[in-house]
Parts: sequence; C-alpha cells; structure tokens
Amino acid sequence: MYIYVIIAIFLCSALFYIRLAPTDVAHWHQPVRGSEDASMMGGAVRVLTADATALARVDSAAIALPRTVRIAGSVDQGRITYLTRSKLIGFPDFTTVEYSEGQLKMFARLRFGRSDFGVNAARLKRLQSAAVGQ
Repeated sequence: MYIYVIIAIFLCSALFYIRLAPTDVAHWHQPVRGSEDASMMGGAVRVLTADATALARVDSAAIALPRTVRIAGSVDQGRITYLTRSKLIGFPDFTTVEYSEGQLKMFARLRFGRSDFGVNAARLKRLQSAAVGQ
C-alpha cells in the first residue's frame, strides 16, 4: 500500500514540476539554426522564402493558437518566441520564428521528454500556411 502512495506522490510531484517550472527566456529565445527543413525527435525546423510581412502574419496565427503566449521578441525585432502548453498536463513547447533577408525560419521544440509525436511539426505546418497567406 505504501509503495502506491510513494509512486502517486512522485508522479504528482513530476507533473507539478512540468507545469510550474520557471522558463529561462534567454535560453529559448535564440537564433534559429539551420538553412533547410528538418525534423528531429522532439522538434522541427522549417525554412521558407517569404516577404517582409510574413512574420506579422505568423505572429497573429501563433497567438491565436490555443494555450500559446509570446514570451520574447516582437515583429519589429525580427524574432519571436512562443510558449505553447499541451491541453491536459501543460507540457511546454517552444516555437521561435525569425525573419531576415527574405527567409522565414521557424523552430519548434519540446522542453521535457524525447518525442513530441509530431505535434511541433504540425504546429509549424499551420504557421507555414499563415506565412504564405493561406
């Protein structure tokens, strides 16, 4: 019986940490590395040719996503980082979008775990549609 209580306390503690852990904005709000599309465990990078208004369109689309907030940057700065939390537990994912010299780069990745089951790539697909004005 005691082992079940200990396991339950451990699981609850882990969930509380995931939900309430502080975010180091400087760690996540970094330039997007990569010059081409890439998918990896826990994240994805998308690079596309875009006009100067693409970042503003992506910003509007990102803020409209459920459970998403802007944590750093602005359209004027040319780089924005967002925090999106999963619906049930509140797992944090970070998405950084930047525009420079006709290229829009987007990098979405998870904070905890190893796999995001394609969630970040799907989010980038929605933002990519906004970038091209669809």
